[in-house]
Amino acid sequence: MQPSIFNPWAWRDPSALAGGYTQTTLSATPPDGPDGAHDGPGAPGPGTPVDLVGYHVQASDGRIGTIDEASDDADAGHLVVDTGPWILGQKVLLPAGTVERVDHLDRVVHVDRTRQEIKDAPSYDPESADPEYRDRVGRYYTDRHLPPQQRHPG
Repeated sequence: MQPSIFNPWAWRDPSALAGGYTQTTLSATPPDGPDGAHDGPGAPGPGTPVDLVGYHVQASDGRIGTIDEASDDADAGHLVVDTGPWILGQKVLLPAGTVERVDHLDRVVHVDRTRQEIKDAPSYDPESADPEYRDRVGRYYTDRHLPPQQRHPG
């Protein structure tokens, strides 16, 4: 059994937070597209920090809500999503590692979890700075990332 290299609190693709380009340092002009044109007017430029607050969040099987808070802190990246009426107005904490991709033009963050997995996650506690809470949330999402034989018991 190999240990997982999945870190639920790290962004899989940090360039998604910098305009979605693979280049994360500022340049004078955006990279040319295949036809020589630059990205459209709604696309953030390379190296532009992107605020994900207000983006919609799409689970693998449907929409779950809107981002209320986002953090790109090293090894603590996460999204707080307001689920609106879906889970009676509750908020959920999604570690950054669950983000599959970000569509900046449509302002949608796609996560690789189902609505049910997100609904069943540990309840969001905005007051908790408790490392045990963060560990519990991280373990929950890590276990759903691993094949069944590598999951944590209980």
